[in-house]
Amino acid sequence: MNFLLIYPSWSKLEHQTEFNLPPHGPVVMAAEIPDWVEVTFADENVQQVPVSEDWDMVGISVMLTAQLPRALALAALFRGKGVPVLFGGISAMLHADEVAQHGSLFYGEVEGRLGPVFEDARAGQLKPRYDYDGDFPDIAAVGPARRELLTDELYTHKGVRMVDLFHASRGCRFNCFPCCTPFLGGRSFRPRPMARVEEELATIENDRLFIVDNSLAQDTEWEKELFRTMIPFKKSWCCHPIEDDPEVLDLAAQAGAWYVYQAVFDTSDFIRERVKRYKDHGIGVEGTIILGLDDHDEESIKRLVDFLMEIDLDLAEFTVLTPFRGSRIHRQLTKQGRILSEDHSLYNAGNVVYQPKKISPERLQEMYHY
Repeated sequence: MNFLLIYPSWSKLEHQTEFNLPPHGPVVMAAEIPDWVEVTFADENVQQVPVSEDWDMVGISVMLTAQLPRALALAALFRGKGVPVLFGGISAMLHADEVAQHGSLFYGEVEGRLGPVFEDARAGQLKPRYDYDGDFPDIAAVGPARRELLTDELYTHKGVRMVDLFHASRGCRFNCFPCCTPFLGGRSFRPRPMARVEEELATIENDRLFIVDNSLAQDTEWEKELFRTMIPFKKSWCCHPIEDDPEVLDLAAQAGAWYVYQAVFDTSDFIRERVKRYKDHGIGVEGTIILGLDDHDEESIKRLVDFLMEIDLDLAEFTVLTPFRGSRIHRQLTKQGRILSEDHSLYNAGNVVYQPKKISPERLQEMYHY
């Protein structure tokens, strides 16, 4: 069986340096595909999708809401050729009812579950939906991603190879208001056994990683064990927040912590000191700044930007509050009738798609550019 796995393109953030990381979801999925299937992977962000060839089945991996328009267009193209289409990925699940009108849908985590799907496809009996909603596989079953499907030369920026993506856990015990993770990965922290972490790290040649776990600050002893496990691999890595604890930060630095993503949601001493403690341990900080919170007006946004300069961030990523499906903010804004657009192409976190509380949508868009 010839299977084409596609990662669709989307519009990147305006003003942001454009770069493309190797996607994680497709190669995690591909590791579970039976050996008798011949897999071809195409990341449309860096290469052309081979639409002229004959495929027995096409898979479309959709991580972002902004990928949905292109994903549905690709599905229509291949279904028009008589090729069955299977959707998967975070946003395919978040928009399951819509996506299910354009192909079959795999809903859930894939470990130990793809064999029957491909048997059905081989028999011409692909089901409309394979539903494992909330039924999580044993985390010990998560093995190394199938990174050999990625072409290293395609993932470079100014001649520098981009980071490889890696995860040591799934699930998140937090429930942050802009995030849809609890809806999909569950509210329980599910760490991979360290033996499996070591196994996967040993397969990654790249000396720079992005640890894509929702948060590393979910269990102190596990966090310290993870960093001790990583020290011998001599990788440099970035991640989402690390626990603000001197021993944890020291171990993180020894393990190769390069920089962390830190939400900067106000101008408090709490944020100022948290950034300082990272930097005191030699760990850089990329501030993630969401504009358009209910207490934001034009002046408070300007004060926030001044604060960012004061605390000496190494990097900053500005986004507009975006009500993604499955998040608390989506439920809140829907209930309040404040969502202005359901156009998926606008949901790349750079467009105002809702009614802010203290500023007009047009002025918030201007402040984002500011």
